[in-house]
Amino acid sequence: MRAAFVDANAPLAAIMRRLHRPADLPVTIHENPDITPDDLPALLEGVDIAIDDHTHFPVEVVKRCPDLKHIVFLGTGARSYMDPEALEAECGVKVHIIKGYGDTAVAEMAFALMWAAARGIGPIHHSMVGGGWPRTEGMQLTGKTVGLIGFGGIGAEMARLCLGCGMRVLAWNRSAKDAPPGVTFTDLDTLLAESHVVSLHLLLNDATRGFLSAERLAKMRPGALFVNTARGAIVDEPALIEALRSGRIGAAGLDVFVEEPLPAGHPLAALPNVVLTSHSAFRTPEATDNLIGASLDHCRRIVVEGA
Repeated sequence: MRAAFVDANAPLAAIMRRLHRPADLPVTIHENPDITPDDLPALLEGVDIAIDDHTHFPVEVVKRCPDLKHIVFLGTGARSYMDPEALEAECGVKVHIIKGYGDTAVAEMAFALMWAAARGIGPIHHSMVGGGWPRTEGMQLTGKTVGLIGFGGIGAEMARLCLGCGMRVLAWNRSAKDAPPGVTFTDLDTLLAESHVVSLHLLLNDATRGFLSAERLAKMRPGALFVNTARGAIVDEPALIEALRSGRIGAAGLDVFVEEPLPAGHPLAALPNVVLTSHSAFRTPEATDNLIGASLDHCRRIVVEGA
C-alpha cells in the first residue's frame, strides 16, 4: 500500500516527516497547499490512501483515481470538502475523519473569542492602531450564563473553562449525555432564551446544516453574544448578519464561515461588533502533532486490516 499527503504546507510536511516511522507504509508528501481537484488523478496514481488537509474531492474527480480506496481527512469537517456517502457508494472510497485531536485548542479559541466579543477587543485594537482612544463599555462574563450547543469533546472543554471563570453553564446535545458537575442540560429553546453567550460546538452533517436558523437565532436572549468555532454552514449566515446589524445579537466571535477564505468585502468584515479569526482555532503545535499522528494511526490500521 502507498499513501500520499496531497496538500501539505511546509509545517505539516515537516511534522509528517518527523512522526513517520521506518516501518510505516510509504507516504509521498506533496508540499503544495494550493492544488486543485483536477490535480488529484495525477497525484494519486498508484496511491491507496490520500491524506487531505483542505482539498475538495468531488465524486467525478475521484472516479478518475482508480487506485484510491481511502481518504484520511485531517479533522472532522470532511463534509465541507467532499460527500463521504457518495464517494463510498459510487467510487468505493471510504472517508475517515479525526476527532479529539484539538479539543482543548478549539475550546481555548472559543473562550478567547467569547471574551474578545464581550469586551469589543477587535474594534478597540483597530481604533487605537489608527490613533484613537475608545472608552467603550463591555460585558462582564463572571456570573453570566453560557449555553453550549453540542457537548462533545470541545463542548466539554469549553464548559471546563467557563466554569473556571465563574459562569453558569447550560448545554444541549443531539443525543443524551450525562451532565458533568456544574453543567445543566436543558432543551434548546431554554438555552437560547437564558444564555448571555451561545457557543456552537456541533459537527456539520445533513442534520445540522442550517441548524441555527433565523427562527432559532431570534429566540436568543436580546443582546447575547454568539461564538462559532464549529462550521459556518450550521448557521443561517444572512440571518446572523442581520441580527448583528440590528443589535438583536450584541456581538459575535467567529472562526468559521460559509465561504472560506472569507471573501474581501464580506458583510461580516464590515460589522463593528464582530471579531473574526481565520478558521484557525485548532492550530497549535500540540493539536497539530495529535492530528498528524492520528492520520498515520489511521494508515497503520488500514494496512493491518488489509482493506
